[in-house]
Amino acid sequence: MNVLVTGAGGFIGSHVTQALVARGAQVRAFVRYNSRGDHGYLSALSAVESQSVEIVAGDLRDEDAVRRACLGCSVVLHLGALIAIPYSYRNPRDAVETNVLGTLNVLEGARATGVARVVHISSSEVYGSARFVPITEAHPLQGQSPYSASKIAADKLAESYYRSFALPVVTVRPFNTYGPRQSARAVIPTIVSQVLSRGEVELGSLAPRRDFTYVADTVEGIILASEVGGVEGATVNLGTGKDISIGELTQTILRILEVNALVRESSDRVRPALSEVDRLQSDNSLAREMLGWRPEVGLEQGLRTTISWIQENLGGLRPGVYQT
Repeated sequence: MNVLVTGAGGFIGSHVTQALVARGAQVRAFVRYNSRGDHGYLSALSAVESQSVEIVAGDLRDEDAVRRACLGCSVVLHLGALIAIPYSYRNPRDAVETNVLGTLNVLEGARATGVARVVHISSSEVYGSARFVPITEAHPLQGQSPYSASKIAADKLAESYYRSFALPVVTVRPFNTYGPRQSARAVIPTIVSQVLSRGEVELGSLAPRRDFTYVADTVEGIILASEVGGVEGATVNLGTGKDISIGELTQTILRILEVNALVRESSDRVRPALSEVDRLQSDNSLAREMLGWRPEVGLEQGLRTTISWIQENLGGLRPGVYQT
């Protein structure tokens, strides 16, 4: 199987790429061009794994580059996106151009080249603050940040291409994926790296609740969405079905690390009041039913593995810097 992975150099994308290679796939890894020749976390691949990966540098906003990347691929896994919520407040146009126009280019490229399956990666942020829990795929979509609005638009484009052009698209919505290789833009690496480097933790609001899903489970769900027959046009949640507050999560990490640390809230890290997503807790029934997927890694087990990776890579996380 020849698979195009957009965003392949990122946190989830690099894990997806590795998992596909382990299954015997030939992967074309689409990464955003930079003059440093930096391919992100694809550098973590072994020499043997790299033999099954063709790296293509470009930009999702370049229609021709995306179409060329689709040529000869039977499956497209579209993970490429601008994902930082605080950054989207300052530069909403960048979020829209990358996430909306980039997705349009992927859909058009897949349509033009006869791709057999597109898996579009959404985000639980599209639901906004839960109106009911657990959150099913029928929950209203709420644009509570420019980022979430851009992902809603991308999701609807994917839906429209299935309905209008019979493009075989499946949309998956991961809930707060975490694990090795995640940057300190995300809350778990932020907590761990701050504790390890300075013995205190500075966060935004401690009250929001999230459904944290280990990266290997998210990756398995994405790949199943590319393989299982008869799921075209569907949207499925990938989450554990359990939530935990940021404050409780912090205390769990401190317990695992066996340290005491000052935990304080910083106004600089708090979202605007109407933008804060108070609770995300998934209903994963549809993924279980349609994909045969279920999360295998519990939170404490996943945290211990993640903490070990952060301890080995602490310098690259810049724990003293608020990464947006």
